[in-house]
Amino acid sequence: MGADETRDGVSLTNLDQPLFDGADATKRDLVDYLDAVRDRILPQLRGRPLSVIRVLRGQDPFMQKNLPKYTPDWVRRTSVWAEASHRRISYALCDDRRTLLWFANQRAVEYHPTLSTADRPDHPTHLVLDLDPPEGDSFGMAVRAALLVRQALADTGLAGAVKTSGAKGVHVVVPVDPAATAEEMAAATRALAARAERLDRALATTAFIKEDRGGRVFVDSTRAYGATVVATYSPRVRPGTPVSYPVGWDDLDAVKPADFTVRTVPALVAGRDPWAEALPAPQLLPADLVAEGRAIPVARVQAMHEGKRRARARREAG
Repeated sequence: MGADETRDGVSLTNLDQPLFDGADATKRDLVDYLDAVRDRILPQLRGRPLSVIRVLRGQDPFMQKNLPKYTPDWVRRTSVWAEASHRRISYALCDDRRTLLWFANQRAVEYHPTLSTADRPDHPTHLVLDLDPPEGDSFGMAVRAALLVRQALADTGLAGAVKTSGAKGVHVVVPVDPAATAEEMAAATRALAARAERLDRALATTAFIKEDRGGRVFVDSTRAYGATVVATYSPRVRPGTPVSYPVGWDDLDAVKPADFTVRTVPALVAGRDPWAEALPAPQLLPADLVAEGRAIPVARVQAMHEGKRRARARREAG
């Protein structure tokens, strides 16, 4: 086959180019992978404002939120006000195969949908705890921390599913009843992170400032409100092009992130959707969990104030 072709009306170009340094994959491999798993990844993207990480030849990877002017008219989109940049951003809604193929041709490797849909932005559908281990060969630590989160969930009557992040960490995802507000879910996420930390303070920490983590796994409770999380089955811009992949709780300690790549995953999902099978039904958030979380400061805000305090102390000491 040549370097160019057309699928579903989308022109695909330069398919034989390397995807990125260390990818062990070409642009064709990316296109073929996303096309092969489209029935698995599209349900997670559909109706949700989408950010992607693109890798253009000769450039560093970059996150794209605002759709470029040359985006085809048939790509669905939604306008969202961005408080940080004080402007409206036109996000894509990746609802179908054609749009997914268009993104693949744009060398969009990673797919990061919001936790809420465009029509209900104040009601995220999932609660996410992102477990970020320290540098090095530390995936096993992330697995152990995920088991702490599982215990914290069970202690309050909740259940979640787990997936590799596709990098070095783990995501625990909890489907939540649609009546829950973004504020309630953010509070519950903070409370669950704190409960997991209390179960094993030598392993897990909620310290947002990296220098305060002391080689422990960061239980990140900040995936809330308009936050995104990398979609299950999304490739990552990492050596070997790994994929964020669902793993059964009992199998977590028997896998490593590199087991799941754009080359290996299509065969694993042929005829089944492990993520859909793993996710429990949406659950009501316990009132006491939400109340507990409301009393816990938002980690990012707390870290900002602490950073300013430390900077002041250094200036005064100097």
